Amino acid sequence: MLTRRGFCRSFLASTLAPLTAADLASPSTARAAAANTVALQAAWVNDAEFIGYFVALRNGYYSAQGVDMQYLSGGPDVIPESSLLAGKAPVALTVPDTTIKAITTQGAAFKIIGAQFQKTPIGVVSLASRPVPNVKALEGKILAVPPVNMAQVTGMLRINGIAKSAVRIVPYHFDPTPLIKGEIDATVDFVTDVPYTVSLAGQKAISFLLYDYGVTLYADTVSVTEKFLAANRPLLVRWLRASRQGWAENFKDPARYPLLLKDTWLSGTGRTTANDVYTNTADKPLIDTPDGIFSMSEAGIAANISYLREIGINADRSMFDTSLLEQL
Repeated sequence: MLTRRGFCRSFLASTLAPLTAADLASPSTARAAAANTVALQAAWVNDAEFIGYFVALRNGYYSAQGVDMQYLSGGPDVIPESSLLAGKAPVALTVPDTTIKAITTQGAAFKIIGAQFQKTPIGVVSLASRPVPNVKALEGKILAVPPVNMAQVTGMLRINGIAKSAVRIVPYHFDPTPLIKGEIDATVDFVTDVPYTVSLAGQKAISFLLYDYGVTLYADTVSVTEKFLAANRPLLVRWLRASRQGWAENFKDPARYPLLLKDTWLSGTGRTTANDVYTNTADKPLIDTPDGIFSMSEAGIAANISYLREIGINADRSMFDTSLLEQL
């Protein structure tokens, strides 16, 4: 089963059509700016990964900032960068590798103005009964890797001085069943979600983040078109302020809002409230930061740039704009 967005979105990202000036000058974008509307394109269906925005909508934080927030759900066929280009939404939650690759190879006029996840939640998951606690422990093991994450895994192994041939890599399709059955030793997936699924089978999972072993990427980065940014900086500051308030309120008690929102924003996904509480709790240390949610430190930006260059994406500091965060 496909449990997360990564496979389809990143696979389809390579098929984005060449960009034109018309892509970035949509009438719908102009109308949104005139109405103080910020349409946000999410990357996946409505689950706890996006709960901070739902809390801000429920509690009126956007309205209090004079922002008409329009939340657009994602899914397996949604590429957030395409929504930016088509003018469907001027703001999208993306990942730096696909966003910056669109900038460098296709001329997309995008800026990253914030980072929801300070560390990507992608990691290596194994069973506590057969633990793979770190990258070194992968040697001699069977690791299931989604095709879209192969470059990240290959980069992680190289950065840590491990020959790719030392790890038996097999395909993974976002179903932890082979892990639970003991057919493989570890999987690459969201560490904030898969351990819950494993627990339903009566097993305990352990995990480590790819980030902590060299894959130093943000995730759910707040990306905008340069055109919208230039015309709507105060509006975007207010949007970031309200969104930050929603996330901060949510993290006061990660168990509270999954229950309050189960029949509204979090309904119809097939996920249980317990699953959303687990994910919300696991997300907190990867999102919350003393510098304020969405912060991008110079060290964090440099780490992203370093990794992207390591895998052949020519990132640079100009692709990240921290000036709006400084006004929060």
